[in-house]
Amino acid sequence: MTQAPTHHHSDVSGGWLRAAVFGAMDGLVTNIALVAGVGGGGGDRSLIILTGMAGLVAGAFSMALGEFASVDTQNDAVSHEVAVEREEIRLHPGAEEEELADSYEAMGLTRPTAEAVAREVHGDPDLAVRVHITQELGVDPDDKPSPWTAAGSSFLCFAIGGIIPLLSYLFGSSSLALALAVGGVGLFVAGALTSRFTTRPWWLAGLRQLMFGVIAAGATYVVGALIGVNVAG
Repeated sequence: MTQAPTHHHSDVSGGWLRAAVFGAMDGLVTNIALVAGVGGGGGDRSLIILTGMAGLVAGAFSMALGEFASVDTQNDAVSHEVAVEREEIRLHPGAEEEELADSYEAMGLTRPTAEAVAREVHGDPDLAVRVHITQELGVDPDDKPSPWTAAGSSFLCFAIGGIIPLLSYLFGSSSLALALAVGGVGLFVAGALTSRFTTRPWWLAGLRQLMFGVIAAGATYVVGALIGVNVAG
């Protein structure tokens, strides 16, 4: 007896994975930039810690609330489209069945096979709705991401990412260069970890995220230095 092949797909539907990656990267970049800006403006260790912790808490809540609202709104939009499609199938069953057959034919099925499959699908109204939504919108109406999961992942990962650039200060260091180096390592590692879910090489994914952090930190450092000099003057 031949054993059925088994494999596992990563979550690519916009649930926890997107929120977690976005949250971690945003936390890292945001607080690296804050540390660079306040440090570039002449802020001392206590001011940098205060600014960084405030940015961490504010950013984590902002990310979580934004993810919740975004995913919840997306789910409501899908539910609305399901209702619209269900009504269309009720009012125009023949046209909708023809439309589904056309889509199957466009995918490469022969016309008789496409019509046979569409006819069988439309034999079950609930199945017909699910298939039409999947074909037309590219989403599974029965597998919508949880806004709570997205919010929680975003909050936790932003907080983890945001604390990394502050670690050296929290352990007693006053070196801006060390804090930025720790943040840079965090960015590279976080970027490299995302390669597990993509086809991008780990080193390239890490360097890409590091580059983003360098750009943000460089810009805020210059702004901080200019404002610091002007205020001091």
